[in-house]
Amino acid sequence: MPFCSKCGAEIGENDKFCLTCGTPIGGESSGTPRSDIIIVTTPTVPRYHITSILGIVTGLTARTRGMGGKFVAGIQSMFGGEVSAFTSEIEKARDEAMDRMKATAQRLGAHAIVGLDIETSDVLQGTILISATGTAVLLEPESSQA
Repeated sequence: MPFCSKCGAEIGENDKFCLTCGTPIGGESSGTPRSDIIIVTTPTVPRYHITSILGIVTGLTARTRGMGGKFVAGIQSMFGGEVSAFTSEIEKARDEAMDRMKATAQRLGAHAIVGLDIETSDVLQGTILISATGTAVLLEPESSQA
């Protein structure tokens, strides 16, 4: 089991911050961009309390399938069931929108994004817009009461 480089406390396998002193795993100092940010759909993060709200962060992407993908999707739709040509494109778009939102939060120095909301809309025929929105926050571990 690893230990915190700042206070020496034991760190859980999935912890992103030391529960004792709040140091981000990997020794990054507070206020600097992080390679890994906690992202949750809930308004809070278990075992942490929000110390500061940095603001709303958003990532957008508009995607469409090329002619080949549309052809494959047309054939798949004739037989019914999932249209995997579109499913894979939507998954890529979702990931891209979340990556853009996360990059904005990193530039703000956020520890986490709470209240994640992902929305889709059809902009033009065959073009889909994916929007990922959340609130960038700073976290502090909850004090453990014995």
